[in-house]
Amino acid sequence: MEHNRKKRYILEEGKSVGFLQDLGVQTPDGRIVKSRYDKYRQINRFLEYIEDILPQLPTDRPIRILDFGCGKSYLTFAMYYYLKILNGYPVAITGLDLKEQAIRDCNRLCEKYGYEELHFYQGDIRDFAKSGGVDMVVTLHACDTATDYALERAVTWGAKVILSVPCCQHELNRQIQCGPLSELFSYGLIRERSAALFTDAIRAELLEARGYDTQILEFIDMEHTAKNILIRAVRRGRDAECAAEIEYRAEKMEKIKELLTFLQAEPTLYRLLGE
Repeated sequence: MEHNRKKRYILEEGKSVGFLQDLGVQTPDGRIVKSRYDKYRQINRFLEYIEDILPQLPTDRPIRILDFGCGKSYLTFAMYYYLKILNGYPVAITGLDLKEQAIRDCNRLCEKYGYEELHFYQGDIRDFAKSGGVDMVVTLHACDTATDYALERAVTWGAKVILSVPCCQHELNRQIQCGPLSELFSYGLIRERSAALFTDAIRAELLEARGYDTQILEFIDMEHTAKNILIRAVRRGRDAECAAEIEYRAEKMEKIKELLTFLQAEPTLYRLLGE
């Protein structure tokens, strides 16, 4: 019986949540739509990561969060509901996406449920300017190098926490010209998957070199989606100008340069942050 205990989710089954109904995840009586159960698990898994990093976020003012490439905003609404509605944290959350219709739909839901500290805007990650600082940047399934521009923005703003689930990754696949690996990479599928993993590992190392403690974690089971890697980065608390930190960053950058020389590649985030 111990092995058959029902998993407890942050957003509980059977408890009606308005935005989940509007987004097609839940029925009016609180049941999860069978075909959307993977999305329901994904939402709760993401909220568990939010729960983990709460100690890193401010408590004396609104938590400022930016979600790049928010799309239909399942997770953006979930963040707001969890932080503001369930736990009473003051927040200021912004969602950004290129799709005009998605932004209209999201703002309509905000108005419907009175989510006054949640706003959505249409725009490109590369052109978005943010004043007043930001505490957490979320980028979920931003395609290819859009993830890199989001990470660069987060670092530039000095975000305390970064949560990124990359999507398709083509850049390194096109660039790598590494002789010692040529035999392995003669198999297209191996090259594609290796390049995707290399991309995220290099992103994590670059964030380390810019002052973040970084982990690569499994976001959701591989059987549900191949896009299951989450990069979680938390800005280190120690003085950025202390000798030990400066030395650590310099050593990290040298190792990254050696790696990219070996691969004969220059990914976007390296160009944006590396120097």
